[in-house]
Amino acid sequence: HQTQAELVADLAPRALVFEMLLPAQAARISPDLISNVDEMEAALGWNASGWPDFKMYHPIFEAALDAQVFGAAVPRDTLRGVVEGDVTQAFDQPVLYGLDQDLIIDEQAARQALQFAAHCDALPEETLPGMVTVQRLRDARLAQAAIQALQETGGPVVVILGNGHARKDWGVPRFLNRVAPDTAVWTVGQSEDGDVPEGGFDQVFDAPSVPRPDPCAAFR
Repeated sequence: HQTQAELVADLAPRALVFEMLLPAQAARISPDLISNVDEMEAALGWNASGWPDFKMYHPIFEAALDAQVFGAAVPRDTLRGVVEGDVTQAFDQPVLYGLDQDLIIDEQAARQALQFAAHCDALPEETLPGMVTVQRLRDARLAQAAIQALQETGGPVVVILGNGHARKDWGVPRFLNRVAPDTAVWTVGQSEDGDVPEGGFDQVFDAPSVPRPDPCAAFR
């Protein structure tokens, strides 16, 4: 069983795109910064980001020292505005990426149900459509950054993101297929204890689950 870092090293990408980084954060990264994990963590402000322990991600950077790093995160203020407002004002290519179009009813309902469950059944129902829009915006931004990385470096490009964004049916691959249909895309999902994630992946890596605190405890 290979680690993420080993998979990245085997691909020898010219570019890495991170869901976790804003463009300004990615611009600070250099081989010298990567050489010091604590300094890099502080420079990126990782502890305040809400993402898991930086030491889980640092080996990925080490595995592609010469790769150009791209940040594809959407600022939190923008996301908050999208929940209540119009996504076309938060993205510079809404028509090209189809963000100006509503989803079909069944998909919209499935996505809202997933958002409700993912947030411990604690979200007000009126916020669910906006949460789905946020997910679509983040997927589109990730796809946009991946295309930019491919155009600027020639590839290969590795995008580090969660299962929900990597799923082929409605995640980043769907946007890539729409905007850059000739681009070869391979999606990798991660599962625990054989519980394969939904959405379709070209490859799934399974591992034993690890003890974690209940993420819904705070909502109770």
